Amino acid sequence: MTDDARTIVLGLIAAGICVALGWVARTQLWRRRLRRKQVFLGLPDNSESLMVVNRDAGGPELAVKRHDVFALLELSALIKDCGAHAQIVAHDTAQQGFGERTEFCVGGPASHRRMAAHMVSLLPGIRVNTDPEPGPDRGAFQIGSERHRLEPGRAEHVILARLTAGEAGEGGRARPVFLFCGQLPIAHQAATRYLARHHERLARKYGGGSFVLLLKVVNSGAYGPDVVELVADVTRTAQTPLPAPAAAPRSTHRAGK
Repeated sequence: MTDDARTIVLGLIAAGICVALGWVARTQLWRRRLRRKQVFLGLPDNSESLMVVNRDAGGPELAVKRHDVFALLELSALIKDCGAHAQIVAHDTAQQGFGERTEFCVGGPASHRRMAAHMVSLLPGIRVNTDPEPGPDRGAFQIGSERHRLEPGRAEHVILARLTAGEAGEGGRARPVFLFCGQLPIAHQAATRYLARHHERLARKYGGGSFVLLLKVVNSGAYGPDVVELVADVTRTAQTPLPAPAAAPRSTHRAGK
């Protein structure tokens, strides 16, 4: 073999080794990123999860509102990427505990029975005005001492939370509950899209712990669910019970003799 031929062969071997090492490195990086996503979402390979949604008014069938359907599509893509499976159930049929399977709960407490239960037991520091009568505070979020009102088409708020509680699932770890509690359905879609876009950053910041974020959908009348601002991390406030409202003073009347 001539020197030129030997040089060419050695160059091809070196190139092949570099390609193989690059492929291995990319594969390992992809696997680490997938593993972090699976841990953060509580979705190991072939695991089961629940997507709990509102039952749209008008009949007994499971008819989901349009923006809630879009929210479920965002979540479905995340679940599929993790190699997991999902079951869609109506809010009034999900009569079970949590911790064994990851749960994605989408809807507001006014019409979502399971969301209302989660808010009471897991987020006692948040109160949602569910009064059906029109008024400036209709749909407002009370978080600690702060009140966040609804401005349809201009500013809709939504709670995005990752919480852990209940019994441990497979692997000895309690699976998380994700809450997407918005003032309007378009906010649910915005929150699920925010999770899909920022899950890596959230996983780096919070790891496998709980968090509660208040998001605001900006000018949805023009931009839809795409423009979302992080208002605040309200984890500590949301998990601290609100003080009980002061009782009205009781008037006493001494009967005359």
